[in-house]
Amino acid sequence: MNPNDPKISLPELVSALSDAVDLISPTLNSHHKQVTYISYKIAEALNYSHERLTDLITAGLLHDVGALDLNKRFELLDFEEEEPYLHTISGYVLLRDLKIFEKAGEIIKHHHRSWEDGAGRFYRGDSVHLESHIIYLADRVAASTDRRAEVLNQVEDIRKKIKAQAGSRFNPRFVEVFESVSKTEAFWMDLVSPDLNSRLKSIWKRFDRQLSLEELLEVTRVFAKVIDFRSRFTAVHSSGVGAVAETIARKMNWPEKGCLKIAIAGNLHDLGKLAISSRILDKPGRLTKTEYNVMKTHAYHGYYLLDKVDGLEEIKEYGSLHHERVDGSGYPFQLKGAVLKEGSRIMAIADVLTAITENRPYRRGMEDEQAMRVVEKMGLKAKLDPEIIALVRENYDEINAVRRKAQQQAAEEYRKFEKEIHFTRNYYCY
Repeated sequence: MNPNDPKISLPELVSALSDAVDLISPTLNSHHKQVTYISYKIAEALNYSHERLTDLITAGLLHDVGALDLNKRFELLDFEEEEPYLHTISGYVLLRDLKIFEKAGEIIKHHHRSWEDGAGRFYRGDSVHLESHIIYLADRVAASTDRRAEVLNQVEDIRKKIKAQAGSRFNPRFVEVFESVSKTEAFWMDLVSPDLNSRLKSIWKRFDRQLSLEELLEVTRVFAKVIDFRSRFTAVHSSGVGAVAETIARKMNWPEKGCLKIAIAGNLHDLGKLAISSRILDKPGRLTKTEYNVMKTHAYHGYYLLDKVDGLEEIKEYGSLHHERVDGSGYPFQLKGAVLKEGSRIMAIADVLTAITENRPYRRGMEDEQAMRVVEKMGLKAKLDPEIIALVRENYDEINAVRRKAQQQAAEEYRKFEKEIHFTRNYYCY
């Protein structure tokens, strides 16, 4: 790693994605982190190795990443959950192809597998990691905890519920360790504390891994899939935005590190959309004013999610301010003029140009030349930077070819994802 590169903490970055997934409802707030906290306490007491704890923490933070439909997330909070493999398989397929997430993906794949007196060590030809069973127990504890009521008044009932299913549903050794680590009031008060993040940060420091810009680009490509694959209408969006933004930056003679940063920003620019219900994202008609106001919150959420990760300052500015406008008419901060960095201006143009060429539930995408004219019109109205637009017009064929290639590749990855999900769910679920 180049000593001059920004140092990005993988646990902090994964934690931001975890927070984004939980933002979809106040009821789900901090669920991933609660599960991570409980899992860590159990595994630490079992003297798990540094490597196993690292993978367990990652899996805990992302265990429901494949269940981004709000109704499905609520169903999973029921102690007697139904069809849990529908979301575990999606999470596994999303994560497995990147080495850094491979083991976590395998853990997530079976994290709703019951113990069944030891038979749960295997499932349809797979060996089930013990970490999967730890997360399952932790997940059911978190799902049983009502944050609206005093937590200490719930402890006895929760512990009885878990102990009653030792051996059948949960690994009895893990239940025994859970009973030991959960004896203190502090354990339960940490679990529902508004400051749980600070408790976990002390854990991150012990299991940190610093990412180079090149590694960060690969990791955020996985993030982009999590964001975009929620809907076939947005399945290729971040790929297109990132490719257009990076190409514009290169045409403007940005240094290589800057080009990498803006490509990463493209992958992360819609992170806050994980907080938006699929009902709004996939609505087959124009949004009402109320719905549009909900949609606008994604840029705000994205900004503050990335603000939690040290070293992402420039990337956050480039990506999260893509709905700001030069004349101050954008959102969420209504920034204008020179306050908007060049990277944010590039990203705004890349986002508009890409979005209006894509099919959406309520309209077909524009033809290339029509899309370019729309962008130019926004430049004339001082919505977008006219100088950057002029450069885009001059190099339009090349920029558009890069966008098409990137989105074609993303579309192929999405088709592969859908095919694998269909096949794997049939194999594991039915």
